[in-house]
Amino acid sequence: MTLRRLDPSDAPVYRALMLEAYALHPDAFTSGVEERAALPLSWWERRLNADPQAAELVFAAFHEGQLAGVAGLSFERREKVRHKATLFGMYVPIRFRQRGLGRQLVDAVLAGARERPGVKLVQLTVTQGNASAQALYESCGFTAFGVEPFAVAVGEGFVSKVHMWCNMGIPDPSQP
Repeated sequence: MTLRRLDPSDAPVYRALMLEAYALHPDAFTSGVEERAALPLSWWERRLNADPQAAELVFAAFHEGQLAGVAGLSFERREKVRHKATLFGMYVPIRFRQRGLGRQLVDAVLAGARERPGVKLVQLTVTQGNASAQALYESCGFTAFGVEPFAVAVGEGFVSKVHMWCNMGIPDPSQP
């Protein structure tokens, strides 16, 4: 298993994997398969911008040369919220689960956040009821801080999202 940051040359395989994710797990993502399938390959290439200070980074796990999982990290650009980053687009296909890839990808995202000057916290949302994903995030240092009801429309219904955050360097005023 190898882990690395994706670059624009990876856009076709990244796009294919994420379209699979959107199709198989519509309740887990705020984007839909039709919406993202309609985007040109150039959109996916821009998301994988290789610039060290890119607004988004996408980390990937490869197994025998095959893309086996991804997780993204988006940085805030506005001055008052530059201390925050967001983990997005985490997906490991069923055929690659139970190998520790999810943990490795979250660790890579957190390492990427630590490398960016000024980032103090990473946040994410996870579908309420996805106990295994929430447990993974908690084991990596994330803490739930609220639930957004009716966060995402899925078919005729809605799913709620648990908001979580991981402290990357904000001192806790309650600790001496």
